[in-house]
Amino acid sequence: MSRFTAELIGTMIIILLGDGVVANVLLNKSKGQNAGWMVIATGWGLAVAMAVYSVGWISGGHLNPAVTIGLAVIGRFPWADVPGYILAQIVGAFLGAVLVWLAYHPHWEETESQDLKLAVFCTGPAIRKHPMNMLPEIIGTFMLVLGVLAILSSENLNLETGFPKGFGPALVGMLVWSIGLSLGGPTGYAINPARDLGPRLAHFLLPISGKGHSDWDYAWVPVAGPIIGGVLGALFYKFFWTA
Repeated sequence: MSRFTAELIGTMIIILLGDGVVANVLLNKSKGQNAGWMVIATGWGLAVAMAVYSVGWISGGHLNPAVTIGLAVIGRFPWADVPGYILAQIVGAFLGAVLVWLAYHPHWEETESQDLKLAVFCTGPAIRKHPMNMLPEIIGTFMLVLGVLAILSSENLNLETGFPKGFGPALVGMLVWSIGLSLGGPTGYAINPARDLGPRLAHFLLPISGKGHSDWDYAWVPVAGPIIGGVLGALFYKFFWTA
């Protein structure tokens, strides 16, 4: 498997399990309907852990353009590979969303709310103020990239001073879980441009019963915010941890 294929499959796994838990909680007549934010945040954390376990050893398990760009900015990833990684991540996210649509196919018609249908695929603000909506995305992704770099540092992966290498992806999943619980309220914590853009494209293109608009007016926020936050998180780590 190539690194680009691994990034595609890994991001597909994230969205299949991540958007899948949102569908389970939000769509009518689902077994998990109204299970709440704790279930959603836990599902996303586990989704990321499973995806990183699956492909991290092949591609590095970026699965997020903000991570890829952040690593490139601090010299830990070649810029020549950035476009291919980002394309693979967006395509993987799109395919994951299509699988969620198929898995919950009977439930779209049973769900009247257009907002809930859209929320299965992509994020939206609790209070719509675009400049302010950028802040939780920047802060959340800052914490994501900083946390990933710190968790996966050589000090933490050393068996004599830290924990086994195989535990790294689980801790990355716990980091995403923590971000969701603590910072997910304002915007739904996209913290990943591919996670939002790929499924939003799927929502736009798929024949979903009574789906409504795809909220393209807001779509730039969960793309720009995470990229800014990812770069800042990587630079912060480089300055304070490795300077």
